[in-house]
Amino acid sequence: MAEHPSYAIKAEIADPGAGSWAFAAQKTMYDGRRIAAGDVIYLFASENEGGTGLVARGVVTSAQATPRLPDVERQTPRVSITVQRTASAQRRLGRTELKPFKDWDDGRPETELNFKFYRQATNKIVGLSEEAAAFLASYF
Repeated sequence: MAEHPSYAIKAEIADPGAGSWAFAAQKTMYDGRRIAAGDVIYLFASENEGGTGLVARGVVTSAQATPRLPDVERQTPRVSITVQRTASAQRRLGRTELKPFKDWDDGRPETELNFKFYRQATNKIVGLSEEAAAFLASYF
């Protein structure tokens, strides 16, 4: 495994051209809660909020777990992060491009991304396999 694992976030991104972003109390799934400063993150502007999918790659400059609520038994871990842009996506990659990849057992990076982001379409931070990270890197 790489020294710094890679992650992806699907969230409302009001300014896809910004140099940095702050995301407060984001839901995490698929080891997304392990995100830390120095990690690479791929940013997807959520189509649910009018975004276009993959917009940028960045580096996490800070990450802080959101405290759990007392007396609530089942809680999805949440993390607040800040991200500095390192590159802009050169090609489109969003729900439309990933939708055909739905054979959950085929091992393809496109399928991993479709599963993690669109099977349950909520916004979230997710951990990526090395294969999915390499696939996303090819968009920059």
